[in-house]
Amino acid sequence: MEYLIYSIEDDKDIAYIINVTLTKQGYTVKSFVDGKSFWTEFKRQKPNMILLDMMLPDIPGQEILKRIRAQKENDDIDIIIISANHMLIDKIDGLDLGADDYIEKPFDLLELMSRVNVKVRRFKKNRTIHVGDYQIDIDKRECYYQDHSISLTTKEFDILALLFQKVGNVVTREELLNQIWGMDAILETRTIDMHIKSLRNKLASDDLILTIYGVGYKVKP
Repeated sequence: MEYLIYSIEDDKDIAYIINVTLTKQGYTVKSFVDGKSFWTEFKRQKPNMILLDMMLPDIPGQEILKRIRAQKENDDIDIIIISANHMLIDKIDGLDLGADDYIEKPFDLLELMSRVNVKVRRFKKNRTIHVGDYQIDIDKRECYYQDHSISLTTKEFDILALLFQKVGNVVTREELLNQIWGMDAILETRTIDMHIKSLRNKLASDDLILTIYGVGYKVKP
């Protein structure tokens, strides 16, 4: 799975520099010049990290931060504020609202790369996920029950990985569609149901993946 970064920056020169720098580091970067365009994409596909300018032309960065952190399902998204506000109170406010880090403008590109890389290394440490007797290795795309390997299709593995990453939380049908099949996919609800049914059969468990009727699915802790 690719590591996806959203950069929200209305200064086109800074946005370009951020995009080029991090793309060269091997990350997938999508740039947004305002809050509205960001929210449209965020609803379709959620990133691993957000680089957030606090002074945007339409929606204040503080409001974006509040909205994201208001939903528990977004807790695993790293948010780094990049702002020209140098006052200590601004940094404290941003961190209190749920930001994971704060970089002042003008910033050094090496500092930006270092801060991003730290978050990514922490993310990669959590790429092997254990739920009860089940284990998945996201990078190797392998699934095990105790010591026994379970063969999954590409879509089945992606669904299970997403559910395991959000263990205990509900993953909506919309999120499954957007994250697994992409924002342009047009599928019937029963397509997801069929994949879930197949997963339950292969995992030999009817109560690991719970159906939350009318909403989606979750894996119990």
